Amino acid sequence: MVVAEMLDELKGKALRDEKLKKELLDTRKEKNPMTAFCKKCQSLGYPVYEMDLIEAGEEFYATMRRSTNGGGENSPMLEGEDDFYELFFAGLE
Repeated sequence: MVVAEMLDELKGKALRDEKLKKELLDTRKEKNPMTAFCKKCQSLGYPVYEMDLIEAGEEFYATMRRSTNGGGENSPMLEGEDDFYELFFAGLE
């Protein structure tokens, strides 16, 4: 399962379970929130690591850029589409 699928599945579970939702949201209060979030994911059986989140977002963004106008200089700038971590929490709140 790829990172996006794992995050979608986890978000679905969190939306049905208030305790889990709170635990995930609370990771944002930690000194290293992304690390805390990834550790929580791992404890739940989802092998999500910081670099996986970053790489997945960048890969998705690059694919989107290539698919619009051939990915050249005139491709539209997409904002926020490359941050799976923030998109996860946006969908959770």
